[in-house]
Amino acid sequence: MSQTPFNIQRAAVIGAGTMGRGIVMCLANAGVAVQWVDNNPQMLEQALVTVSDTYAHSVRQERIDQVEADARIARVTAAADYAAIRDVDLVIEAVYENLELKQSIFRELDGLLKPQAILASNTSALDIDAIAAVTGRPQQVLGLHFFSPAHIMKLLEIVRGAQTAPAVIDAALALGKRMGKVSVVSGNCDGFIGNRMLNTYVLEARKMLLEGAYPYQVDAALQGFGFAMGPFRMFDVVGVDLQWRARQLSGVGQDAPEVQVDNRLCEQGRFGQKSGDGYYHYEPGSRQAEHDPLVDALVLEVSEGLGFHRREISPEEILERCLLALVNEGAKILQEGIAGSAHDIDLVYLNGYGFPADKGGPMAWADQQGLADIHQRLLALETRQGDHWRPARLIGELAAAGRGFADK
Repeated sequence: MSQTPFNIQRAAVIGAGTMGRGIVMCLANAGVAVQWVDNNPQMLEQALVTVSDTYAHSVRQERIDQVEADARIARVTAAADYAAIRDVDLVIEAVYENLELKQSIFRELDGLLKPQAILASNTSALDIDAIAAVTGRPQQVLGLHFFSPAHIMKLLEIVRGAQTAPAVIDAALALGKRMGKVSVVSGNCDGFIGNRMLNTYVLEARKMLLEGAYPYQVDAALQGFGFAMGPFRMFDVVGVDLQWRARQLSGVGQDAPEVQVDNRLCEQGRFGQKSGDGYYHYEPGSRQAEHDPLVDALVLEVSEGLGFHRREISPEEILERCLLALVNEGAKILQEGIAGSAHDIDLVYLNGYGFPADKGGPMAWADQQGLADIHQRLLALETRQGDHWRPARLIGELAAAGRGFADK
């Protein structure tokens, strides 16, 4: 056994939604006993049934045998309340993205749990330091950002707060290994590594809809490059309404021109695959995205209504803007020390975001192009499109020295 005081044998998960279910299975699969808490007993009961069904399916698929399935199910138990989990080594909170709610949960857990327990949040973007600040143990608070579906997706972003102890990060890395995850440590910033970069990529895709492209054209260009799916197909899979509802709740960002197409789709109840229509049409029972001319008409109406003069946008321009947005933001993340290396950023993109494996990840791809070339291309975009394209300082420095991100 390692000599660290943080030897994770027993865990608890707060929240029985989709993420909570996946996380519970990750832990049970790794041999960890899990207590599960949700303030809605019916939801917890349903979630336990879903977990059993998932394991039964794995047995039918011959991925595991019945003995293993039974052992995994036996590791998961419902807990009535926080008091019932006071002896666990780790708690992972997986409730919806609301800072005040997460803070109230952490405050309560901090008062109840044994002093050595680690408190983790599955937030995908919220401030880990703001969550840690409400506890008396900020050195034992961190982010464990799983990707959905958590029991299938390989990536785990381990988010280090300002005060997170190195031994706590080590314990999280060891747990990630037991769960069979590709774990990457990230500093604390809005969106961490993956979603912070994704935001810039998606913003370019949305801007191009207003300037003259259609969703199917953007997706076709990126899928042609090798992405598992383009941004608009991705929205349909995760639910177009997720960010729309978040904007409604927070009252922030709902007026931005770039989200008006999303807003209109959601107002029409087009939430993506789950509702049969989103950016694409889906036949009942099918996940096949079908081009929908109604969406093209909607995009045209929204962009003209906002005063845009549409133009042809080539597949080359789509790739250039989406890929360079990723690379430039990745460079800023590296420059700020949010990521430990360019390789870590590539691991995030290969394992969590469907970046083509043969291209090695966005930073490796940029190195193959040569950073002097990337720098020139960003400067050209800055001239045409504005200040947000200004190249990250690190790109200019590495290009001048004839080096790549891999040398940083």
